[in-house]
Amino acid sequence: MADKLPFGECASINKPHLFCGENYQLWKIRMKFFVESFDFRKIWNAITNGPFIPICQKDKVFSEKPWSQWTKSESKKV
Repeated sequence: MADKLPFGECASINKPHLFCGENYQLWKIRMKFFVESFDFRKIWNAITNGPFIPICQKDKVFSEKPWSQWTKSESKKV
């Protein structure tokens, strides 16, 4: 059925193209477009750089900051 469609398999805005183990470069481009269609900067930034986790320092030891102590800017970044 997919061969009859003009746009090919998995050309959906609702579900991402599944990686079948072949042609990784094409799949990577499709996934990037799919993710960027939701939110260009925030989601792709989290994928490439990892999530933002607010931290605090106490006695030269770094740890995750409790949710109740997050600032507005930290909440926005998260």
